[in-house]
Amino acid sequence: MLFDSHAHLNDSQFEGEREEVIRRAREEYGVSRILNVGFDRETIQDTLKLADSYDFIYAAVGWHPVDAIDCTEEDLDWIEELTDHPKVVALGEMGLDYHWDKSPKGIQESVFRQQIRLARELNLPIIIHNREADEDVVRLLREEKAEEVGGVMHCFGGDWEMAQECLDMNFMIGLGGPVTFKNARQPKEIAKRVPIDRLLVETDCPYLAPHPNRGKRNETGYVRLVAEKIAELREMPLEELARHTYQNANRLFQIEDGQ
Repeated sequence: MLFDSHAHLNDSQFEGEREEVIRRAREEYGVSRILNVGFDRETIQDTLKLADSYDFIYAAVGWHPVDAIDCTEEDLDWIEELTDHPKVVALGEMGLDYHWDKSPKGIQESVFRQQIRLARELNLPIIIHNREADEDVVRLLREEKAEEVGGVMHCFGGDWEMAQECLDMNFMIGLGGPVTFKNARQPKEIAKRVPIDRLLVETDCPYLAPHPNRGKRNETGYVRLVAEKIAELREMPLEELARHTYQNANRLFQIEDGQ
């Protein structure tokens, strides 16, 4: 009973193997549900096709900060229309990325603000991408009253102080492959301290593969390796950790059993 709360199964790295990767996740790793995330025109369309093809795959639609410079008002209107799709359960990933110098910070901020406001209008949770922009991400979430909808801090890489700020704003903490890395002190601390009812597990596949597959293509099934490490850190059975994170994802994304 595992829920991979952040995957990119539409990525070209899975071409020719996608069905097998999904089968392996279900049958060999015990993945029950997957949230696939679209973040631009092409990946959003592919994400919806996946959600239509598999009853256990759900969709998030949004605009990535790296490509914010390409986002138009028409794109945001289109995203709003897509939220009528019954499998769309969140907006994102959205946020700020100061690592890749592709979109000016001002444009990133504007697109981020507009998507938070849209989420509040639609009452949908948001998925946050944050890279080297901790202070500005927190500031914008507060200014735009993101706590009204909450969401998940995807691939959380901040310290415990930041985690507390995000928890206070009604966000869950998503942890993936880095928590399994040998010298990843901070993610391990977060994994141990986050309240169990506010924790999600994810892969971000095909990126950030967990140990012992670090540096290779990640798969959605490897969310089990993430869950195993967190269960070890928290000194609890894997089955219990999996159950809690599965229930957390269903609650956040408003998915009921049988849907």
